Amino acid sequence: MNLIASSKNVTAANTNKEGTGTANFILTAGSLDLYIDRVEFRAAGSNVATVARLFANNGDDNDTASNNYPVGAEEALAATTLDEAAAFAAEVVTLNLWLPAGHRLFFLLGTAVAAGWKATAICGRYQDLQSYQQN
Repeated sequence: MNLIASSKNVTAANTNKEGTGTANFILTAGSLDLYIDRVEFRAAGSNVATVARLFANNGDDNDTASNNYPVGAEEALAATTLDEAAAFAAEVVTLNLWLPAGHRLFFLLGTAVAAGWKATAICGRYQDLQSYQQN
């Protein structure tokens, strides 16, 4: 795995269960398929509990529900309290997903939060994975 892509910091809720509305994009596959190993959610500070819902989109408008499909399970994100002496643990969602070329990965938060959550995808292209396996 040699590619890492991250979303912006997200605080706003989107309670749509089909991926429509304001989407928090993590990455776009571009001209090549991408293998997504996992997505790691990290808190930016103190937050109430919420849920992250991961979706893939076929590259068209995500406001059309049929362009989106859920990927992985919903991930409960626990309430967090800012502490300058301890690290926040990452909430990890293992996907083992091939994202087709041109498709996008995004998430929604179920509840608005104060400090925000950032999502990071750990992924690789097919050619890169072949090279990695040969070493």
